[in-house]
Parts: sequence; structure tokens; C-alpha cells
Amino acid sequence: MTSLVSSIIEFLTVNPHIAYLAVFVLALSESIPIIGAVVPGTAVILALSALVPSGVLLLWPLLIAATSGAIASDGFSFWLGRRYHREILGFWPLNRHPELIQRSEAFFERHGAMSVFFARFVPGVRAFIPLFAGMMGMAASRFYAVNIASAVAWASSHILSGVLAGATFRLLGAAAKPLAILLVVLLATGWALLRIVRWTLRHGVPYFIDALKRLRSWAGTHNTLLSRGVSRLLDPSRPEARTLALSAVLLIGAAWLFFGILEDVVTGDPLLLADSAIYHALQDLRTAPGDALMIAITELGDTQVVVAVTTVVLLWLMWKRAWRTATYWMVAIAGASVLNTIIKVALHRARPGELLYAGWSAFSFPSGHSTVNFVLYGFLAFLIAREIRPAWRLVVILGAATLIFLIAFSRLYLGAHWLSDVLGGMAFGSAWLALLSLSYLRRQAGPIESRGLLVAGGLALILAGGLNVYRSHATDSDRYAIKSGVPSMTVTDWWASGWEQLPARRIDLTGETNEPLTFQWAGGLTELQDVLQRNGWRDSAAWTPLSALNWLSTQTDSAALPVIPLFASGRLPSLTLIRSNSDGALTTSRLVLRVWVVDFELTNGRSSALWMGSVVEERFYHPLSLVTLTSTQPGMNAPRGTLAGVFDNGRLLPRPEETANGDWDGNVLLARYGKTQEKISD
Repeated sequence: MTSLVSSIIEFLTVNPHIAYLAVFVLALSESIPIIGAVVPGTAVILALSALVPSGVLLLWPLLIAATSGAIASDGFSFWLGRRYHREILGFWPLNRHPELIQRSEAFFERHGAMSVFFARFVPGVRAFIPLFAGMMGMAASRFYAVNIASAVAWASSHILSGVLAGATFRLLGAAAKPLAILLVVLLATGWALLRIVRWTLRHGVPYFIDALKRLRSWAGTHNTLLSRGVSRLLDPSRPEARTLALSAVLLIGAAWLFFGILEDVVTGDPLLLADSAIYHALQDLRTAPGDALMIAITELGDTQVVVAVTTVVLLWLMWKRAWRTATYWMVAIAGASVLNTIIKVALHRARPGELLYAGWSAFSFPSGHSTVNFVLYGFLAFLIAREIRPAWRLVVILGAATLIFLIAFSRLYLGAHWLSDVLGGMAFGSAWLALLSLSYLRRQAGPIESRGLLVAGGLALILAGGLNVYRSHATDSDRYAIKSGVPSMTVTDWWASGWEQLPARRIDLTGETNEPLTFQWAGGLTELQDVLQRNGWRDSAAWTPLSALNWLSTQTDSAALPVIPLFASGRLPSLTLIRSNSDGALTTSRLVLRVWVVDFELTNGRSSALWMGSVVEERFYHPLSLVTLTSTQPGMNAPRGTLAGVFDNGRLLPRPEETANGDWDGNVLLARYGKTQEKISD
């Protein structure tokens, strides 16, 4: 990723006009019907704008390109509306989106001429509003006056936001790169979750409603305790019937997820391997600014803040004489906390590192922060959303969900919990919240004046959270500081038997066990690279836009094809080398060596690093003579044997726990700098 981004920046430095043209085209596509909903113009424009502080691109050409593209885009849609009137709505692909057309028409009728300005900032409808302006016979002079004003405002807000982000990351210096990677991961995760939710609402809800109808029909034809309970739950005359049904589904799904994670934790399934991989991946991304932010977020979920918010909400409910709601509120928070502690004590699972926790808090599964804060802010959002307008419900729910997610993620980032702890805590919190909601909705509850409750809860969070951050930040900075201590052993111990402490196979981020790690090296990475390059090995091609295109060719030399980076225990390879295998004039395969750093330090008068690696054979295929694909071959002995031929004093030692088979004989190649003579090939 780093080499790819670097190559793009270098290309734009030499060819800045390409970036300005891209911004113009992207701004042009933003307001063209259908196309604007598919092309990620905003994201790319922000990314390009972030290059302005570094001098790669200039501010004014970017502003001019974005503004002119936005003006031309709306102008083109306006012309289409004036030329074809409503007939254009019957053309493909516009006729495939009647709901979006209805929303846009209602938006235009409600706001009139100013809808051209407002719609520029509203995804979806902005591609149709200029079209309707042309259909409705809006005067061209009036349209272009609003069009130009909105284009200037839109371009300035996007370009300047990107410039500000670029300047901020530039000030961070060495911390910018890992923080940028972390930000991209969070945005990609949020985008994926949003797409999943949208897909579920669009496709899953109709099936869910149909299933409810069938279930209600079944309950109406039977006279059992279960059928009567289902009939009461799904009675369409009850205003809360749909919420009850959704709560029941959430309860079943969350309980299934929690017990599935619990089973993996108890039995040691691959999820625990993913725990370790993701822990190492996040610890490698940590920086001082990121730590300060995440520590502050995790302090918002501390017990002191939870107690303060719980107390303020309870006092509000008692003041409004909502006794039943107040009881449920206390049962929700206290029950989640007590049950979470019981599970922690029963499992006695250790945290990832020594974080100075004592007593029951020293145990890890499930995450108390994730569980209690999910119930606290989830139930609070549930109570508030029931009494406010539908337009504001989404805002409240998204706000609570964002806070819950950030607190949970901070526990992962700071190394306070494993991934399974956080997922288990959120699953348990979801199930507990759904169970309480089912019980709460079965009886009518009095009004609680949700707007006042929102203000009271928000102020309690801000004041108690701010005070806790102020009082605890210095102590917590020491608690969550990156532990620099690395296990060590002597080179002699590693050479004799200590090498067996290293993993036998590569574990990816999902916890899956992959190819064996058949090579270990003690020494500097530069020395290993020099030895291998003298014996026919070559550096892998860097990932650039041009090198990636080589996969679309069938005549490319194997050295020009970049190697796919693979994770091992949460880390990407520190070194990747290749060696081509040729069948006459045709390159049919290559050997690929990937080397990862190990959390061990070797001592022998001076400290040296320890590395583990895998060497595999990749065979090339050319489907229909169109593209190049690779397939990793199962045999591991021959590639390791080729690598072993480089080292005179290397040792092949068997792993006692491994059973020899046709793919791997269980032997590992050990080599070290200073005791190894390289064979120089002719």
C-alpha cells in the first residue's frame, strides 16, 4: 500500500494536469443522474486535495477544476430536462429508480429554486434536481445564478477540507502514515457496515415481513401456549408490534453470536488465532497522537462516567415519575455489569498484556467497556427514539452507535482486550438489550420527555467524561503505553532448540492456518537480502498502477509481477524476494520468499533480530490467453531445498509436533549471519 501510494504521488508530481482533469471529470459526474450515485467523486477529490500542503498539487487549479466541473454537470442535467421534459424519466436507467425520482420531485417542489443550491450537498437527489428544474421551466438565468453559487460553495468545502486534512497529517510527521492507514481501515469498515445495513433493509426487510405474515398465519390456526404468545407478539393492531418482532430477531441473532464466540474462546478455535493477529496488527499502527485520542475515548466508557450518566438518567426518570422505566433502566445497567463480571470470573481469561488491572477487572472476556456501554447508550437511544420525530431517530441512533463503536474499538487499539472479547461483549450487550426491550414493550409506559432526557444524558456524558479524561489521562497514558520489552534468548539457545518457540505455520488475520513457515534467520535483513541476491534471487516488483497492469498481460516476465503481500500474526512481510523458474524460453513459475519479523531478540554479545519466513512455488496460468493468474503449489520441500542451497552451514531440523506428509516433511531451515557461507552461483 505504501509503495502504491508513493508511486501515485510521484506520478502526479510529474503530471499534475492529470489530477486537475480527474477532479473536473469527477465533479462533472457527481450531478449526472445515476452516474453520480456510483462514482466515488467526493472521496477521490478529498484525497487529491490532501496533496496540496505537500506541494504536489496547487490549490487554485483544483478549485477551478472542481467548480467548473460542478457547474457543467448541473448545466448538462438542466439542458436535458428542458430538451426532453418528463419523457426522459421513461428512459433507462432512470426508469429503474422511481423512488429516487419521487424524492427528488418532492424536494424540488418543497424548496423551489433554492433546491438547486441545497441539493448539491444531498447525495441521491442532487443528480435529479437540475433535471427537474429544466422540466419545470425554470428560467435559465435564475438557474445558473444558483448553480454557480452552489458550485463555488461545494467545491470550496470539499477542496479546503482535503487541504486541512493534508496539512494536519503533514504536521504529524512520522505518525501520519500509521494514522492514515488506521483512518482508512475505519472508514472502509464503516462503509462496509453501511452497505450491509442498506442491503439488509432493501432486500432483507421484505423477506422478514413475509416471514412474519406466515408466522402470524400459523399462530392463528393453532391453539397452544406458544402460538398464543406469538399472536400477541405479532398482533398488527399493537403499535409496537414491528419493534417487538425486530427485538425478538435481534435477541436470537445476538444470543447465537455470543454463544458461538464463547464456544470458540472455551475450545480455542481459530478465532483465538485471529485475536493474536489483529492484536499485533493494531499495535504496529499505534502512534502517540493516536494513543492520546483512543485513551480519551476509552475513558469516556470508564466506570465513573457510566455511573454518572446512569445516575443522571435515573434521576430524570424519577422526576418524571416514570417508575417502570426507571426500574428497567437500573436492571439494564446493573444486570449487564453483574452478568459481565460473572462471566469474566468464570472464564478467567487473561488480557493481552499487563495493564495494571486488579481483581475481577484483570480478566478479559467479555469486554466490560463494550458490554456496559452498549447497554447504557443503546437503551438510552431506545428510550429517546420512541418519543421523537422519525426524522431525528436516525440521528440519535447513529450518534449512540458511533460512540459505542469508538469505545469498543479503543479497547482493541490500546491492547486492553482481544477481538473476541470486544465482539463477545457487544453480542452479549445486544442480547441483553433486546431481551429488556421485549419485556419493556409488552406494556405501555408513561411519557419521559425524551428531548429533556437527551439533553440531560448528553450533558452528563460531556461533564463526567471531560472530568474523567482530565483526572485520569496521565495515569492511563502510562497504563496503556506500548510495552517495549521483547522476549530474548541467546543465539546458542535458538540454534539448539529455541527455534521451536516460533510459529510452525502462517496465521492470517481471519485466524486461518496456512502454509508452513519453513525458514528462520538470525541477523540483519540487509545481510540476508545480499546473500540471496548474489544467488539468483531478486526483489519483488513494487505495487504501482503500472506494475498492477502487468497481471493483464500474458507475456510479462515473472519479475515484473508484484507479489501479493500476506499477513502472518498480524504483520505484513518485511522482505519479499522471488526467483524465476523457466521451462526453456517460457517462464512457468517462480519461487516466492516472504520474511516476517518475530517478537524475539537474540543476544550474543550484541542484540540481533530474528525472522521467520515461508518459501513457496507460484505457478502461472493464462485463462483464455487474456490475463495472468498464479496458484500456490502445495509442495513445500522443493522450494525450501532451493533456498537451503544458498547456505553452506544452514541446518534442517524437524519439528517434533509435525507429521511428515507429501506436502511438507516437517523440517525447518535455520540460518544465521556470521556463521553462514554463501554459495555464489555461476
